[in-house]
Amino acid sequence: MPDQIVLLDAPGDVTQFRLQDQPLQAPGAGEIKIRHQAIGTNFLDIYHRKGLYALPSYPAVIGVEAAGVVEEVGGDVTGFSPGDRIAYGGPPAGAYSSTRIMPAERAIRLPDTVSAKAAASSLLKGMTAYMLLKKGCNVGDGSTVLIHAAAGGLGSILVRWAKSLGATVIGTVGSSEKAALAASYGADHLIVGRGADIVAEVKRLTDGNGVDVAYDGIGGDMLVKSIRAVRPFGTAITIGQAAGPIPPVAVEELRPGKSLSHPSIMAWCADVGRYRKAAEAAISAMERGIVCEIAAEYGLADVAKAHEEMETGRSAGSILLLP
Repeated sequence: MPDQIVLLDAPGDVTQFRLQDQPLQAPGAGEIKIRHQAIGTNFLDIYHRKGLYALPSYPAVIGVEAAGVVEEVGGDVTGFSPGDRIAYGGPPAGAYSSTRIMPAERAIRLPDTVSAKAAASSLLKGMTAYMLLKKGCNVGDGSTVLIHAAAGGLGSILVRWAKSLGATVIGTVGSSEKAALAASYGADHLIVGRGADIVAEVKRLTDGNGVDVAYDGIGGDMLVKSIRAVRPFGTAITIGQAAGPIPPVAVEELRPGKSLSHPSIMAWCADVGRYRKAAEAAISAMERGIVCEIAAEYGLADVAKAHEEMETGRSAGSILLLP
């Protein structure tokens, strides 16, 4: 079978995807050619597909993390050889393909203890967790954190990593089945059900104080609830809008002294030095067992099904594309 690539003809629904044979390419100076073994999917891919985050031109190739093997190296590349196992995450998009040409400086060598599937499912989420836990707010022993969708891809890594730092974790989940998963990841307390009074439950669990930091990838009207669940001079961090756009937030919600942050892992990783530090921290975490569970695997031809499953929110874990 020839190599394949998934093109996005225009922003929109999954009917905008088109699978075609991938032209042969050779790496230039400073570049490597990677044969993908596993491609990670993220809600960011849905935002790219829908046009919420614009791409430079169309047709476009989306996808921001993958793992595989170096197939060929270009001129001036000294750090890699054909056969080396690598992974990458972050900008620019372009991972939905059998092979990819990219700058060698974006490739991160994989240790033997981390599989390609584990890396493709966990690298970008691990880098995001590192940014959120150590840069957005320095979580450590004695911290209390609120993590929404605690059984999901990013949520599961945040729970495990926060617990490894000594934090008390309050998680939210949509069902008892997901509650059992989040508990197995180490969550100390779980708020179950979409209709739960999250603010009241957090206040009950924290003796009325609120959490030090809340991580909200839900969006919609959840952000205001997250802010209200934070203690005075605590921080609410918005990292996505899986439930829909976030309405305007009144500045009065930040009293007394609360902070609201909206970091971007893509912007963070645009700097190569920051990117490599975050990626190495994520891989080190993977070696300690801080990984995302793999919920499903699809071939490139079934990319539409993968996106549809991601959008339902039913999957507890990461969905992979396998070339």
